[in-house]
Amino acid sequence: MDNARSLETVKDIPRLGLPMLFVAVALPPLAVFLFFQADAAFQADDRQGEGYVFGGILSILAFIFVLRGFVLVNPNQAKVILLFGRYVGSIRKSGFFWINPFTARRPVSLRAHNFNSETLKVNDLTGNPIEIGAVVVWRVRDTAQAIFDVEDYESYVAIQTESALRHLGTCHPYDTREDGETSLRGSAETVNKELHGELTERLSMAGIEIMEGRLSHLAYAPEIAGAMLKVQQADAVIAARSRIVDGAVGMVHMALEHLKERGVLDLDEERRANMVSNLLVVLCSEHGTSPVINAGSLYH
Repeated sequence: MDNARSLETVKDIPRLGLPMLFVAVALPPLAVFLFFQADAAFQADDRQGEGYVFGGILSILAFIFVLRGFVLVNPNQAKVILLFGRYVGSIRKSGFFWINPFTARRPVSLRAHNFNSETLKVNDLTGNPIEIGAVVVWRVRDTAQAIFDVEDYESYVAIQTESALRHLGTCHPYDTREDGETSLRGSAETVNKELHGELTERLSMAGIEIMEGRLSHLAYAPEIAGAMLKVQQADAVIAARSRIVDGAVGMVHMALEHLKERGVLDLDEERRANMVSNLLVVLCSEHGTSPVINAGSLYH
């Protein structure tokens, strides 16, 4: 087709469904009446009987002709109209119509479709095998492109979604330790926008509009999941211990400054270091500490 890549031609067809329905209902009784008249004319040796037979046959053919032209278009559905292999337009309005009986009509659903892709195994940017899946909400925007530019637009959506997912998985790491770097796990909104944009570009030639595209499944592949879990746990422990140490150093510094300002104790460098060590042990320990009370003199 020459104009399949352009926007569809929407046919503004008059609603002749009901008037032509009355015509179709009237034609069979008319044919029966003409055949009875022909039978009566033949019994009376009247030459008009042949004319009545011819009129009855024409009534039957007209009934079939009229019946072939009825088109019912449901809400959120379209009909692509072809006349002798040539695209003449699409009916997007719902209703009961009567069109040229010689045309062929191909139904196209305009409803939103929900496609849940299979879980794919790909390698991320750092080479780690991961499992990734997506949910895509789409609908037909251009009926001419959906019917004529691709073989099967529903299968085309599935294949292009898989291709877009594989490409997206290789463009980013699963996780990153650096702030500001895009990762599949830590930058969900950015990754979903990239997926939406790539699907829109890939499916535009099929007249498909992407309403939503987002990741539905993301995980390390089973063969490395255990090792990566240990890495994540180690990162979490290091981050937690770093915060504990930072807080403990601040508390020790504050304690020493308060003791010095209020003149409670006057410690030399050795005992000051010993006190700092004891405070850090108490504050940074994972378990409760048991203090030892010195009941004697501070100095020997």
